[in-house]
Amino acid sequence: MVEGGPGEEFISGVSGHPFGPIQFTGERHSLSQVKLLAPMLPSKVVAIGKNYAEHAREMGGEVPGEPLMFIKPSTSVIGPAEAVAYPTGLSERVDFEGELAVVIGRLCREVPVERTHEVIFGYTCANDVTARDLQKKDVQFTRAKGFDTFCPLGPWIQTELDPADLGITTAVNGEVKQSSRTSKLMYDIPTLIAHVSAVMTLIPGDVILTGTPEGVGPLQVGDEVSVAIEGIGTLTNRVVSRD
Repeated sequence: MVEGGPGEEFISGVSGHPFGPIQFTGERHSLSQVKLLAPMLPSKVVAIGKNYAEHAREMGGEVPGEPLMFIKPSTSVIGPAEAVAYPTGLSERVDFEGELAVVIGRLCREVPVERTHEVIFGYTCANDVTARDLQKKDVQFTRAKGFDTFCPLGPWIQTELDPADLGITTAVNGEVKQSSRTSKLMYDIPTLIAHVSAVMTLIPGDVILTGTPEGVGPLQVGDEVSVAIEGIGTLTNRVVSRD
């Protein structure tokens, strides 16, 4: 848990599993003095493609007739301040894609739309890093989106949040490249959870990436990329060569 006044924030220690009862240990650490890991290690990351109309158009298509799903492996997950490894020699075009991520809190499947709020643990920021040239070459998403380090998540999970209309931005080296609001999602979060859980069982800690707005673009080795979502915080990672 993060707490504190203006200019100083602290981490309060807890014991117990995050998806069950927890107790505060009484320990407090300055946020600036700790290393934040990815807030969860999901069994799977289910991502949604072309869920903002303008992004669908910039990719040369329209919003699909139903949510377009693909999987990112758990090995692609990293936390805030960890490095995105550019697969030099395998890809010549790696893009950022800032997204709102939904964290599942209960074992569930076939969840009705009207009950999806019961299975949501919280929300965090995500970057669906994508080897765009490989995506076009393969005509499917597994390799392009599955590299190690291609799913930064963080900086923490916000458990009390209305996700219906949040500002979302992505900046590269301080320059804003994406700026939109979650109210522009074509398929909202209840629809996504119902759709995904009709196909597969979701496990506590699993993540659903809700789609990226327009403005995606390339990253280079040495770049610093930040995804900021209103009410959550900012996820920042630097790009390094995998060599």
